[in-house]
Amino acid sequence: MENGESSSSSNERHAVCKDHSCSRQFRNGSNPWMARYVYGLIFLVATLLAWAARDYGRNAMMEVKRLRGCEDSRDCLGAEAVLRVSLGCFTFFIIMFFSTVGTSKMDEPRDSWHSGWWSAKIVMWIAFTTIPFLLPSGIIKLYGEIAHFGAGVFLLIQLVSIISLIMWLNDRFQPEKSAERCQIYLMLLAMTAYFVCLGGIILMYIWYAPEPSCVLNIFFITSTLVLLQLMTSVALHPKVNAGILTPGLMGLYVVFICWCAIRSEPAVGKCIRNAGATDKTDWLTIISFVVAVLAIVIATFSTGIDSKCFQDGTHAQDDVPYGYGFFHLVFATGAMYFAMLLIGWNTHLSMKKWTIDVGWTSTWVRIVNELLAVCVYIWMLVAPLVWGCWQTEST
Repeated sequence: MENGESSSSSNERHAVCKDHSCSRQFRNGSNPWMARYVYGLIFLVATLLAWAARDYGRNAMMEVKRLRGCEDSRDCLGAEAVLRVSLGCFTFFIIMFFSTVGTSKMDEPRDSWHSGWWSAKIVMWIAFTTIPFLLPSGIIKLYGEIAHFGAGVFLLIQLVSIISLIMWLNDRFQPEKSAERCQIYLMLLAMTAYFVCLGGIILMYIWYAPEPSCVLNIFFITSTLVLLQLMTSVALHPKVNAGILTPGLMGLYVVFICWCAIRSEPAVGKCIRNAGATDKTDWLTIISFVVAVLAIVIATFSTGIDSKCFQDGTHAQDDVPYGYGFFHLVFATGAMYFAMLLIGWNTHLSMKKWTIDVGWTSTWVRIVNELLAVCVYIWMLVAPLVWGCWQTEST
């Protein structure tokens, strides 16, 4: 009887979520799908606040006594401002993580806490954003060191999420019925991905390696081409037989990372055409910055709901639609990630206005991320063979 009432209550809540207006859902706190957009908005506001504090808040912060001990005041204050906003955002989401992790049913009190209580949570977020500006510089510097690790965790989670999505797409394009027709679509999609990859590599050679003296860029681009060939060879090996779609889609990802890495290089010499790092602030620089900020928020948002979004409806009706704890953990590490992008992964770097993720540290972080992506992908392909051989030998 209790189970029937619980199921009926869950169905009623879903009906309320669908029928009521967005404003009423916000007041009632009855929709976890609505809640994720509110958290995404909070994250976006925190990112924009960190940027505004970096580019326009230095003069104001120089008047704060607790910040006067900062060495190389203006550059240091800009980086510290970002880290202080990031610390507040991180604290908010890590508390949400500990208070919602393990939530499994929609009738639990923690589900209501995740999906509602917005007035209390907004006040809490404002408080956590303000408190870091009262802390001494030493604590902020320590957080900056920890944020390097947290941002790396975010990149790793995002990487696994993207590879899982690629594998899921590959499985979706290989159904048992109409196999021949679907095989044609699969081949078209895979070939399109490879053409885009090769086109991107050619354009990078033209734009970022116009002279033989651009040795580093030539190395980055050529290495990406080699990695693409390596992934394809492993995927098409008879013992692996992973098909041609997954290496093509992974190729798009690693080419994109390579492009981001080269774009992160400081504008020195003739090897870089980097609108984001030029001294002139024009409309293209501003558009690039806005797109980059939105990309951070979208990447964090989409990664946060990936704990269950690739499952094929095996959960019960009263189960939570996505892992609340995982969702908040991604946003917490995402707060560290946007801080690293805004300061170029360097707490002593002077960043120009309307720039993001520019500096040699940013470049090498991207290159390492590209290599790690290829290693994780290849390991996911060969792991079943390795474990199979190990079990055979052990028996």
